[in-house]
Amino acid sequence: MKTIKLDILAIAAHRDDVEITLGGTLIKMAEKGYKVGVLDLTRGEMGSYGTPAQREKEARKAAQIMGVCLRENLGLPDSKIENTYENRLKIVRFLRKYKPELLILPYWKGRHPDHYKTPELAYEAAFLSGLNKLKAGGEKHRPRKILYSLAYYDEKPSFVVDITEQMDRKLEAIRAYSSQFMNLKPGQEVPFTKTDVFESIRSYNRYFGMMIQKGYGEPYLMKETMEVEDLLALGVNSI
Repeated sequence: MKTIKLDILAIAAHRDDVEITLGGTLIKMAEKGYKVGVLDLTRGEMGSYGTPAQREKEARKAAQIMGVCLRENLGLPDSKIENTYENRLKIVRFLRKYKPELLILPYWKGRHPDHYKTPELAYEAAFLSGLNKLKAGGEKHRPRKILYSLAYYDEKPSFVVDITEQMDRKLEAIRAYSSQFMNLKPGQEVPFTKTDVFESIRSYNRYFGMMIQKGYGEPYLMKETMEVEDLLALGVNSI
């Protein structure tokens, strides 16, 4: 059986991270016909709610809702992600197998240590994956572009993706995680449970949608300067 080649791969620390931070974008890219994949690094065994088995089932349901063609789990220990050579090689093997063109990572700051360790680990793995002499199995491959999902941090994004038409499906994908977000008691461990989770997410994405004069949006950072070919094709009115 031929291995699928991904156009886009999103890597996150925990099941449900991609749904919350960039679920609308993944839905939109899948609707455009791109092959979209998700790699969750941990099974979520340290989560305050639910079990790894529940979260696995919920992740499969969310993947179907988003329309992604591949979702796998690396099985690293939850709340103990470390940027080790061994872990880098695990991601290298994944990158070489599925050869994504675009890699989307979490922002490099985070409340949870797993969240800010994930982009460092994945970036270094992406670099190693392109080395000819690295013996890790498979042919060398390095994603052409790396983006960072700028979720819940007060930073000005490089750009915003319009997810107005995808917003309801994004929330549906998040609701698939019933163990994490439905009928919970407010607690100190998970800030989201102190508020209406879905209203908070909708309001957040509404804010970024307003930035680009659309209904809802998801923000991203990129470390490179963006090239513009056609000035008249630039979006968002100035006045």
